[in-house]
Amino acid sequence: MTSSFASLLDRAPTMSGDEIAASLVPPRQFDDATLENYRPDPDYPSQAQAVERVRAFAAAWKGGGGGLFRKKGPELKPGLYLDGGFGVGKTHLLAALWKLAPGRKYFGTFIEYTALVGALGYQATVKLLTGATFVAIDEFELDDPGDTMMMTRLLGELAESGTRIAATSNTPPNALGEGRFAAVDFLREIHALAARFDILRIDGLDYRRRDLEGHAVGFDDDAALEAAAAAIPGAVTIDDFDAVLRHLATVHPSRYVKLVDGLSAIGLRGVHVLQDQTDALRFVAAVDRLYDDQVRVLSTGVPLDQVFGDDMLAGGYRKKYLRAISRLIALTSGAPE
Repeated sequence: MTSSFASLLDRAPTMSGDEIAASLVPPRQFDDATLENYRPDPDYPSQAQAVERVRAFAAAWKGGGGGLFRKKGPELKPGLYLDGGFGVGKTHLLAALWKLAPGRKYFGTFIEYTALVGALGYQATVKLLTGATFVAIDEFELDDPGDTMMMTRLLGELAESGTRIAATSNTPPNALGEGRFAAVDFLREIHALAARFDILRIDGLDYRRRDLEGHAVGFDDDAALEAAAAAIPGAVTIDDFDAVLRHLATVHPSRYVKLVDGLSAIGLRGVHVLQDQTDALRFVAAVDRLYDDQVRVLSTGVPLDQVFGDDMLAGGYRKKYLRAISRLIALTSGAPE
């Protein structure tokens, strides 16, 4: 079907190191995030406790300084790790904490910091970030040993200079023991920094599923998809799913933020179950950026919550795929949070 809509394939963004650094702020969906408007689930007391723990972490900035709590006692550490399932509000708390930090500060995903090192070089990145009051790392990755070691070294140098650090990663909700093991894995991988981090466990269900049906919404045919797209104000792209997958392979994941910048929605024709794990991981990275910018997703073919096959969901990247499914359900519902 011939479409008069724009194409995602026409976007080939580039980003300099300075542009990556300038983009290290919370996603716009968290512009209004505060500790006060975080909504703890009353069925999970650890969420309300988390708010108070984060507030205590931020309180050390009062009176000046983002140092290593030399006057506050050994129980107050310069690092905070938010451990828990996706959808329990870890990024909301991280963004709220970032807002409370004085002075120069940075907020980015693990992949954005590794891209910054790739663009500027390690020493230039250290120079850029040194002196920051606070560095927040969302979605800390433990998959690549080289990147993990590099980030551990980087964070160690920043911590030594007085920068305070907070990080999150994702574990599946209600998976017995997996959240605890995630914290153990995190501390093991950052062994040189482990003593600097307090672990904050946040239990709970995915908030995106509290008020949404548990399946992604799709369209029966291309005509219905285009009719829905035409009713959405702003810029909308429509492309074949396979073409988008091929295009994602030509753009570094750190640039996906610009790939979707300014879009109100994207349309994907002919969605099918992914067979290639590399394609699947790139799609997960794209979904994360779509979710950050609250870009609606319209699709035909296989419902997007079924795009990752059983073999992938049983594999080592299960947590990433479950998070992406959760976000796709929200983005296809027409009322993402």
